Amino acid sequence: MLSSKKRQRTGVGSALVAVSGIPSDQHAVRLAAQMFGSQRGVLYIVHIIEVDRGLPVDSEIRDQTAIGEDLLDSMERIAKPFKCEVYSELLQSRRAGHAIVHEAAEREVDAIVIGMPHKMKYGKFTLGEAVPYVLEHAPCRVVIWRDAMRSDLE
Repeated sequence: MLSSKKRQRTGVGSALVAVSGIPSDQHAVRLAAQMFGSQRGVLYIVHIIEVDRGLPVDSEIRDQTAIGEDLLDSMERIAKPFKCEVYSELLQSRRAGHAIVHEAAEREVDAIVIGMPHKMKYGKFTLGEAVPYVLEHAPCRVVIWRDAMRSDLE
């Protein structure tokens, strides 16, 4: 267990990173691992498969499961150099935001880290559905890594 002095210095001994297969996932994993500083923190990496309401929530979705497992493997490799304890899990849920908050509460993490692209909908910036839910309901700190705006010239 972390000593109270170390926990007081950084305030983060454990973090949950929600990944979805976008480029900002790599940055979110690195950021979460760096938040531990020199202490050996615990990093939980989760990927949520959102299951349509027409299917049972525990339905086997082979193609998405395979993609999710590959994603989690690659995120574990990114976290490995940081010398933290890393656990990854593939989850299925109706809504990603709810699953993220539930896992964070169950694991009693000190922070949730989420990467997201710079998204536009109808010409306006949007956070999507999961991020606002997590910001409103998370029992801990929340850190968002938003990618830079994309230029039409790229």
